[in-house]
Amino acid sequence: MFTRRQLLQSTSAGFGYLAFAGLSSLAAEKESLPSTNPLAPKKPHLQPRAKRVIFLCMQGGPSHVDTFDYKPQLEKDHGKAGKYGGRLLKSPWEFKQRGESGLWISDLFPKVASHADDMCLIRSMQCDQPVHTSAVTEMHTGTAQFIRPSLGAWTLYGLGSENESLPGFISLSPPAGTSRNYGNSFLPAIYGGTAVGGSGSRALARLGVGNGGLAVPDIQSSRMDTRQQRKQLDLIQSLNREKLRREEFAPGVEGVIESYELAFRMQDAMPKLMDVSDETQRTRDLYGIDNESTANFGKQCLLARRFAEAGVRFIEVSHGGWDQHTRLTTDHAARALGCDQPIAGLLQDLKERGLLEDTLVVWGGEFGRTPAAQGGDGRNHNNKGYTTWMAGGGVKGGYSYGETDEHGYEAIENQCHIHDWHATLLHLMGLDHERLTYRYAGRDFRLTDVHGSVATDILA
Repeated sequence: MFTRRQLLQSTSAGFGYLAFAGLSSLAAEKESLPSTNPLAPKKPHLQPRAKRVIFLCMQGGPSHVDTFDYKPQLEKDHGKAGKYGGRLLKSPWEFKQRGESGLWISDLFPKVASHADDMCLIRSMQCDQPVHTSAVTEMHTGTAQFIRPSLGAWTLYGLGSENESLPGFISLSPPAGTSRNYGNSFLPAIYGGTAVGGSGSRALARLGVGNGGLAVPDIQSSRMDTRQQRKQLDLIQSLNREKLRREEFAPGVEGVIESYELAFRMQDAMPKLMDVSDETQRTRDLYGIDNESTANFGKQCLLARRFAEAGVRFIEVSHGGWDQHTRLTTDHAARALGCDQPIAGLLQDLKERGLLEDTLVVWGGEFGRTPAAQGGDGRNHNNKGYTTWMAGGGVKGGYSYGETDEHGYEAIENQCHIHDWHATLLHLMGLDHERLTYRYAGRDFRLTDVHGSVATDILA
C-alpha cells in the first residue's frame, strides 16, 4: 500500500530514469551511426596487405628489354630480321643478376637494382592500346573508350582516407591534359584526385586541378583569421546547401561543398607537410634533392613518402619522356638518371621507417617497346608484352612473374592484362574487384568491367 507521497516520489524518479535512458539511447545510437564524412575509413572486403599505394608512373613507354626483361637471345640475334620487320637491336646496357634473389636488371637502373630482393617483376604485362594517350588512360581507368573513374578514385571510394585534413588521393605534378587519369568521372567528386603542382604550375606548392578531379580552391586570406574564415565559409555553404536542397540532382554543387570544406582543413596541414626544410641532409642526399639531374623527381618522391606517412591513401608521381623512337641510348639513359636515385631512396626510406611492409610501391609505363630497332637507335611501341614492378605492400620480394618470348615481343606465360593488374592492386589493398561497384546510369560499374583475375602467385 503506497501513500500519496511515496507514489509521487517513485513516479517522478521513474520519469527521470526514462529521460536518462532516452538520452543514453540517443547517444549510443549517434555513436553507432555511420560517419557522414564520405572520406571516413571504410572496412575492406578482405584482409589488406597494403594500406596505401605510391604509383611511380613512367609515361612514354620505357623499354622492358633495356631495363627489367633480360633477353640473351636478343643479344645473340642482334642485326637479324625481326619478326614484324626491322632489325633486332640488342640492349646497349649490360644485364646483371642482383641481390640474393638473382633478378636480372640492367645497368640502366643500378641504384634501384640494389633493392632487387624487395622487388616483384611482372614481365608479362599486356594492354589493348598501342597509342600513348589511350594506353595511359587504360592504365589509369581500365578503358580507353569512355571516361571512367581512375584507379586512385576507386581505391579512395572503397577504403576512405586516414587523414581528414588531407586529400585521400594526390597526383604530384601530373602532365598537362591528363586530368582524367586522376579523375572521379561518375563517382562523387570527393573521390577524385587532387593535383599538387603540375605542368605549367608556378610552384609545386600551388594546389588545384583541371577537369575530372576534386578542385581545391584557395580560401586563404591574409585579412581574416581562422574564425573569420570559418564564419564566411559557413555563409557560403548555407547558400550552396540551399541550392542543393532545391535541385534534385546537383553533383557539381556537392563537389563545391566538399572541396571548400577540404580546403579549409588543408590550409594548416598542407604547407607544413610540403615544407621539407626539416629533413636531414642524409635524407636529401638519399633522394638526390641537391643534385640538378634528380632534384625535381627526388623532391616529388620525398613528398610522396611524407604524404604516405601522413595517411594519404593513393599517391601518384609522374615521370615522363620515355618515348624514344630514336636516340634510345642517349635519352633512355637521361630519363633513368633522373629517377634511379630518387626511386632507390624512396624504397630505402620507406623500409627504414617500417612503412614499406604496408606501402605498395608500383612502377610502370603504359606499354613497353619493340625488340626491333626503329630509326637506327630507337624502338617502337609494344603493348603485347612489357614489364612493371611492385615492392612492399604484400608482394613477394626478389620474384619474377610471367615471361615474354625469347626476343621480348609478347607475353607467353602468365599473361597479366591491365584488368588483371588492377584486380591484383585492389586485392592487395583489401578490395574485391568484383564487389567494388558503383551504380550509375542503371548498371553497376567497376574498375575491371567484366574482366580481371588476381595474380595470386605474386602475393607474399
